[in-house]
Amino acid sequence: MTETETHTGRCFCGAVEVEVTGSPEAMGYCHCRSCRSWSGGPVNAFTLWKPEAVRVTAGAEHLATFQKTPLSQRQYCAKCGGHLMTNHPPLSLVDVFSATLPTLTFTPAVHVNYAETVLPMRDGLPKLKDFPAEFGGSGEMMAE
Repeated sequence: MTETETHTGRCFCGAVEVEVTGSPEAMGYCHCRSCRSWSGGPVNAFTLWKPEAVRVTAGAEHLATFQKTPLSQRQYCAKCGGHLMTNHPPLSLVDVFSATLPTLTFTPAVHVNYAETVLPMRDGLPKLKDFPAEFGGSGEMMAE
């Protein structure tokens, strides 16, 4: 029997604690304008989890949500403003930002929304114009 990995992350001030169990469904980089704006960086490093693998273990009363589109419910700490995760109901996945989980080894496998990039990355990973076809995108690949 193998032990299930658990990783714990916290917001900027530490009031909200999030726990993930198991392995992420995917890891990679999103280059869309919304993720760039929300993260405050030129690219957002994501780890996607099934909702049942993500649990708020402390500070749930401080967890706030902002929803700009039906695709994303962005969650943050109302005390410090620290960004934690984004729930994607249509995909049945939760993006717990890789920076939120310091003990998780971030192993990106793909770039999504690369047509919107402001930071070209030459790392040999697949570059999708938008989203994979199974998530409603074109599935179209782009060159590095």
